[in-house]
Amino acid sequence: MATRPTRTGKAAGSGGPPEPSGSAAPAARTPTGLRVAAAAQMTEAIGLCVAGAFAAASTADGRSYQLASGIAFTLIAFGTAAGLAAIAVGLARARPWSRIPAVMTQVFVVIAGITLLDGNRPEWGVPALLLAAACVAGLLTPASLRALNRPPSTSGTKSK
Repeated sequence: MATRPTRTGKAAGSGGPPEPSGSAAPAARTPTGLRVAAAAQMTEAIGLCVAGAFAAASTADGRSYQLASGIAFTLIAFGTAAGLAAIAVGLARARPWSRIPAVMTQVFVVIAGITLLDGNRPEWGVPALLLAAACVAGLLTPASLRALNRPPSTSGTKSK
């Protein structure tokens, strides 16, 4: 028989919301909007890995303007993709810290998508804009906003 994890820092009958244990919340508790946002964010990370692979291939073939800049762009692309993947995992686990980085990422994705459309690359620009729209829409659903809000802190209040 499985045992339930105990709450830390609160009495059993305090009536407040249970504090999260160290494990990830089950997928059934994660709102659909957050799952959509996490999937969009992870898809952007995968797309950036593909772009990094193209940059690495171009650098290896000698088609980069300078070898050092090709290597730098490739490393930046893979590092940023790792960051996007971490944000996607945070969204999937409904971690409050992931909201701001996810929204800021979408601002940059929209800028990049418009730039790609302006540069006659609709095969990259249109999916980028659609993914940004899906991620922001998923983040702004009421259930997602509730899931990402931190409970009010009671530890720092003073009684008179």
